[in-house]
Amino acid sequence: MNSDNDTTPPAPVLRDGYDLPVYGLDNGLFYSLHIVALTCIFLSLISAILTLILSFRKSPKRAFFDWTKSERFVVYMAICDGAFNVAHSLDHLQIAITKTHVYPGALCRFYGVMLLEFITAQTLMVNIVAVNAFILMIFNKQLEFGRQDWRLLLWIFGLPFLLSVIALATKQLGPNGSSCFFDGVNGQFLQFLFTTLPLSVILVVNTTLYVLTWAKLRSIEKKLKTSLGKQSSASKMRHAAVRAMSLFVLAFIFQWWALAMFGIWVSINPGSIPPAIHHTVTLFSNIGGILNLGVYLLIRKRLQGQQEHPSSELSHSTKTSGRKETSHTDL
Repeated sequence: MNSDNDTTPPAPVLRDGYDLPVYGLDNGLFYSLHIVALTCIFLSLISAILTLILSFRKSPKRAFFDWTKSERFVVYMAICDGAFNVAHSLDHLQIAITKTHVYPGALCRFYGVMLLEFITAQTLMVNIVAVNAFILMIFNKQLEFGRQDWRLLLWIFGLPFLLSVIALATKQLGPNGSSCFFDGVNGQFLQFLFTTLPLSVILVVNTTLYVLTWAKLRSIEKKLKTSLGKQSSASKMRHAAVRAMSLFVLAFIFQWWALAMFGIWVSINPGSIPPAIHHTVTLFSNIGGILNLGVYLLIRKRLQGQQEHPSSELSHSTKTSGRKETSHTDL
């Protein structure tokens, strides 16, 4: 029974993310979150730019689509990292300076579109890389991406664009308390459907394919070592390609596991997210450019090793998608 003198005000009704408090202002964690985020983002952005510069300086005389698949993957990943970093640095920087949400609302929604587009593009692309490495290792075949990679590019950039349009049209993007992505009040279901669920599923799939691919690779190489058999040039190149593509998968798992965990936590208990979860996802999600620069440098080292020890045995060439490719060496 309520007392007539009970003057406790009712809980405020949250209309959208702008009614949420800015994360960290009430517990002293505001700058620790945004300074760490901005540091990681700017280092990642510098790494992405450096990756692009080194990639194009290394092959100035070759047309881009004559590069190996691994080299083209590096460029696509660097573009995703760079665009993600630019958008995410601007929203974190505005929040850090103003200590409030990003205004106007249209600007915050634009940042949300950029994050959804390029997070999803990376997710789809690395999944393709994992599947390609698996098929190459197990079935000695490769996925065909079409002339000038049009099938790949349509899939990894077209689908995220469609999802972004849907999220924007249904007003699901906005501030979440610490950045601009899905609205912290109205966008939770779509965040789970568009980001948490596919990211979690693809993380499991990629991890499974990674383990199976490496198990098969190690098994073959162990048998060759035991039998003292000579490995053919085509087999060496295929195995080197699998290792290169697997590096993308490993970097992806390392970068995005925290965001998947964060999304699952928000879906289960949105009202109580430990600071450690916030800071973990901030750290890992913003180092993609650094990780992929490392992948590029390792692939470059492998390719330099191949050039220093060229093989006389080349796998047969085939015409694919209207241009000449080497069936198992375009890697």
